[in-house]
Amino acid sequence: MHALVQSSYLIATALFIFSLNWMNDPKTARRGVIAGVAAMLVAILSTWAMPEVVNHWWIIIPIVLGFVVGWPLAHVPLTAVPQRTALSHAFGGLAAGLVGTAKFYLWFGEGPENLTTFRMIAIIFEILLGFVTVTGSLMAAGKLQEVKWIPQRPVTYRGQNFINIGLLLMAATLGILLITNPTASYAPFLFPIIIAFSLLFGVLMIIPIGGADMPTVIAILNAYAGLSAVAMGFVLDNKLLITAGALDGSSGLILSIIMCRAMNRSFTNVLFGAFGQVQAAKGDGVQKTYNVETVEDAAMAMGQASLVVIVPGYGMAVAQAQHKVRELYDKLKERGVTVKFAIHPVAGRMPGHMNVLLAEADIPYTDLVEMDEINSEMPQCDVALVVGANDVVNPAARTDKTSPIYGMPIVDVYRAKSIIVMKRSMASGFAGIENPLFYLDNNRMLFGDAKKTLQALVTEMK
Repeated sequence: MHALVQSSYLIATALFIFSLNWMNDPKTARRGVIAGVAAMLVAILSTWAMPEVVNHWWIIIPIVLGFVVGWPLAHVPLTAVPQRTALSHAFGGLAAGLVGTAKFYLWFGEGPENLTTFRMIAIIFEILLGFVTVTGSLMAAGKLQEVKWIPQRPVTYRGQNFINIGLLLMAATLGILLITNPTASYAPFLFPIIIAFSLLFGVLMIIPIGGADMPTVIAILNAYAGLSAVAMGFVLDNKLLITAGALDGSSGLILSIIMCRAMNRSFTNVLFGAFGQVQAAKGDGVQKTYNVETVEDAAMAMGQASLVVIVPGYGMAVAQAQHKVRELYDKLKERGVTVKFAIHPVAGRMPGHMNVLLAEADIPYTDLVEMDEINSEMPQCDVALVVGANDVVNPAARTDKTSPIYGMPIVDVYRAKSIIVMKRSMASGFAGIENPLFYLDNNRMLFGDAKKTLQALVTEMK
């Protein structure tokens, strides 16, 4: 039976690898999801079949509880997928942390020969990464859900970095103390202190991060959850947990690095919680004017264009306007207009957020163009339609060295012949800074709810 279980683990590992590989291409992404689900099913059934499992209720009850939690989470609207993803990371971190805690106290009670140096190193890594992921993910989900008592904008305070790094160092120091002397009489009392420091660090790590930076935060929390699973695999001597956790952790790490580059952030700042400290820029006191667009004029401009580039943002997600975007896309295509979608890597609140929303509306993937590719076409663009995006199209990132987002790659909509920005108001984005794009001569502001305004545009097109 053990040989059969290990063989099944090997099959599950292969399926996990194929799953990640197939998700690289939209054509095979569905196959990748099925492979991932199949891998997890094989892993659970194989573990359940192990001879050591004698009380099956310890398997059945968690599976039932998983369904109770997972079913409603699977049916959240796509606008809530970022916070749902953060909650998933919290569950993964909590599982790792609880397993590490249970194993420590179990082995401590059974005798000193069980708490070897290697096992203690794995346990300490498991609880540190696991419990940091729990509170960090819950805070991230709260920010994304805009929970009232959790500040959406970055919150900074004096000595923030010193406190955060100090907490991490104290937890690590106590961990080393336990590793060197795991059977000491004070060990059971020291262990909860490490957990408390880890939980507190997770909270303080996310507080200074604004909503605009959540894509990178979600990616790094994904890496933390995966690495805690690797440590859990070493604690439980489970090869599948080690390989699956390594895949999860490494993919999250790579993605977070990509996200950092896309936002011109330092990866080391993400790790130490000093990430995303964006302060609102002070105005110069000069009253600026902007041009207001009407639905009729916007429809006419796009209907007569050769190339229209649509830049989706979080505002489109909030308004759930992706299907109306599809209707507008269809009407423009009927008129012979070339329509492309400019996808900024961190638009929205999680990596690939805009791709998921547009895929739900059946927008062809061939018309979704990455930021670096579309920027070269912007001077030839007749109309750039910005739907609820703000910071990712802010030209201050290129021109204003004093701006907090200076150096951040953006979609160069300011280079288009004509720009139409759809927003509810002139309010700033999550970065909390003014967008000079709104005041350019070639820009027009089309105010209103994105979904209703797009419907009016489609009606006008008809």
